Amino acid sequence: MLRSMYAGISGMKGFQTKLDVIGNNISNVNTTGFKKGRVTFQDLMSQMTSGAQGATDTRGGVNPSQVGLGSQTGTIDDLHTQGFRQTTNNPLDFALEGDGMFAVASDIERDGKSFDASGENGGIDDINLNESSVSYTRAGNFYLDSNGSIVNPDGMYLMGFAQDDKIDTDNISALQIPETAQSFSVQSNGTVNYIDADGNTQVAGQVALANFSNPAGLQKDGNNLFLNSENAGYNGLSQPDSEGVASIVSGALEMSNVDLASEFTEMITAQRGFQANTRTITTSDEILQELVNLKR
Repeated sequence: MLRSMYAGISGMKGFQTKLDVIGNNISNVNTTGFKKGRVTFQDLMSQMTSGAQGATDTRGGVNPSQVGLGSQTGTIDDLHTQGFRQTTNNPLDFALEGDGMFAVASDIERDGKSFDASGENGGIDDINLNESSVSYTRAGNFYLDSNGSIVNPDGMYLMGFAQDDKIDTDNISALQIPETAQSFSVQSNGTVNYIDADGNTQVAGQVALANFSNPAGLQKDGNNLFLNSENAGYNGLSQPDSEGVASIVSGALEMSNVDLASEFTEMITAQRGFQANTRTITTSDEILQELVNLKR
């Protein structure tokens, strides 16, 4: 059988993967905090027909002769570029300007006991985080539950630094606004202020942001969440609006970084590449047909 036929098949598989990624990008064009994907290709091994030869006193050097055997998918990357900002005027909508991600947890413990939404096992200060239950997100649409805890749409708690006379960066807690608060606001450095029943301004804590040296190494987990990985370069939780860490814009959301014009252009490229590889297969088939017809 002809090598070109198998090379065409490998090209079709690669462009099909590219179309899958493009389709996922387009379907999430309005998903809050979504980061688009990108596919890159690599060539497969090449079959050596003649090796290279060095120059001699009487003859020049000869380059190697190789026949490529097709292509393969190299990487499927997540591009963590900044998405555009959409104003909502909702004080619990947070947009990040810069590097960093919100940390949310679904399984938090206090004094060895799991905390539930009813507050049966006590408050949520001085908690111990189970690393496996912590996820990270750029989607800043948060809500208040019945206990005043700031949660994401799936009920996961937004993590921050506790307030004890001053912000304690060594004390990680789930942020909570007292039920007696008259109003609240969030500053660009993540500090959560609220007005108590006496009309005084109090501090409920500070939003913590996770910083990664290689955010492309994070693993997507669905529901706008990312999981830490060995290649993400997790640098711990930091205060917002500090050196190298994003600032928080309250009343706005970071939307998807998908550019429809670029995606449709890539779709056309993938479609034509797929068609070109099918032509390679049909042409190879016609050559084989001619060979079979030699015997009549």
